[in-house]
Amino acid sequence: MSNGIGLGRRAFLRATAATGAGLAVFGRAPRIWARGPRAATPFIITSHTNATGQNALEEAWKILGSGGSALDAVEKGANVVEVDPEDTSVGYGGLPNAEGVVQLDASIMDGRTYSAGAVGALEGIKTPSSVARVIMEHTDHIMLVGKGAQEFATSFGFKIENLLTEKAREEWVRWRERLSPTDKYGLPEHLRGLPAGKGFSLNGPVEYHHGTVNVLAVDANGDIAGVTTTSGYAWKVPGRVGDSPILGDGLYVDNEVGAAGATGRGEDVMKSCATYFIVMRMRDGRSPQQACEDAVQMIVDKYRKVNPKFVPSEKFVAINKAGEVGCASMGIGGRPSMRVQDSSGQRLFTGKGLYTP
Repeated sequence: MSNGIGLGRRAFLRATAATGAGLAVFGRAPRIWARGPRAATPFIITSHTNATGQNALEEAWKILGSGGSALDAVEKGANVVEVDPEDTSVGYGGLPNAEGVVQLDASIMDGRTYSAGAVGALEGIKTPSSVARVIMEHTDHIMLVGKGAQEFATSFGFKIENLLTEKAREEWVRWRERLSPTDKYGLPEHLRGLPAGKGFSLNGPVEYHHGTVNVLAVDANGDIAGVTTTSGYAWKVPGRVGDSPILGDGLYVDNEVGAAGATGRGEDVMKSCATYFIVMRMRDGRSPQQACEDAVQMIVDKYRKVNPKFVPSEKFVAINKAGEVGCASMGIGGRPSMRVQDSSGQRLFTGKGLYTP
């Protein structure tokens, strides 16, 4: 007899029969994920390998190593890079758009609560990852963009400041001086240089810079969190939003599996849902290293069907609950690397570059 909560015997048999019919149609039972082993120690990684990345992990470890949450640690680590005026890839000092305005994108995801927040094209706030966290914790939304994101941030006490440093301004001025009235934004990067017979122009690549920071961590409780933050393409079209604030693209976290982050040309990542793909590959049993390489291969295979000579420029980083890490890229600029911090100290992890131009 049914008690109003569980299934009665007949209902149970009907449900079982329906499941069997489903298996007959699809050919196999769905794979049920078993929670993997937890890391013996909390740990944190960042895609940033320079001195600022080192400082970021040192500050984040003060939280993580003393039993603090992965969420607090990744936010703190990201903030260290965001407020560094010498770093032109994120936050204060990030390279501006075509009009000389710094517009920032960021996302944060908390595996413990399955919550997330993000900002796009945010102006005037040094720490977009912290604004993303406030969105996550104080609204039922995930992403705010542009003026609305800025107004929301100031309502929670964030100050509007000039993010364009003299260093970044000089870079922008040099870029602007090389422009001519005939310059255009041009075709998508992977369509440039193809034979005219294919219907694409022969214009070469436009000079650009991009940089992004990923920070991923597992804490002593086995909970996982991540941040991705960026100033995006230098000289981008005003209002352009890349992959960094979009869940499953620039960042994805699954508390039972692991986390992944992406840097590089956001347009490639957005078309492939790359970080979600990486985490799902880990869910299927692939290591973080194998899963990152799988994502690289997936993207390269897509483009080679259109332009065999084109090699994109992504880098992926990933971690899992067992304490394993991974890092892979297409190979432009050499082998990719990232920084790792745990109770034994900090080290540089070198991954694999699968292709060269």
